[in-house]
Amino acid sequence: VCGTLNVLEAARKADVDVFVNISTDKAANPESVLGHSKRIAERLTSTFDLHQKGRYVSVRFGNVLGSRGSVLETFVQQIAQGGPVTVTHPEVTRYFMTIPEAVQLVIQAAAFGQSGEALVLEMGTPVKIVEVAQQLIDMAHKHIEIVFTGLRKGEKLHEHLSGASELLQDTRHSLIKRVPVPAIAISSITSTDIESIDDVKSFHALISQSTFNTPVE
Repeated sequence: VCGTLNVLEAARKADVDVFVNISTDKAANPESVLGHSKRIAERLTSTFDLHQKGRYVSVRFGNVLGSRGSVLETFVQQIAQGGPVTVTHPEVTRYFMTIPEAVQLVIQAAAFGQSGEALVLEMGTPVKIVEVAQQLIDMAHKHIEIVFTGLRKGEKLHEHLSGASELLQDTRHSLIKRVPVPAIAISSITSTDIESIDDVKSFHALISQSTFNTPVE
């Protein structure tokens, strides 16, 4: 959250024309620390947009195939080591996008993203993670065990592209949707010692109903 404020402030001072905040589908109905902090980052981006000449927009990524730290990379490493391949839950699903799709989403956001919104790529049907693991094992022609480790705290069984109170809207691109993102009072952030907060969820709950009512400080 503090890092987002630093970057937004730097962009404001530099009078940037377009600012694109990289968010995640975990910001929709957030449950994890990552999801809550990313949701706050989306709202901060909308806040700065209110008082700047440029456009400040967000994009929500799903799981980017082949990116550093992706589940695909983890599975490949586990298979190479002889297993087991670890999956949290047999029914867990996730949205996937390729690196070129992620790049294009950012470019399209810079081209036509509007103030106070997040753009979301239509990524089709969510994929069962266990099926991804099994396909990689089959491709390796090895007998590798799949072990279910259980969902971790704050981890969802299924992700969503939009929150319960959000309505996906069409854009000029047939595969990209938009959701409105409300601004937030900067004083809600600057008046709080964020490093002292153990549970980011509690902090997000504290400001979740806040709307922009003070000037950018």
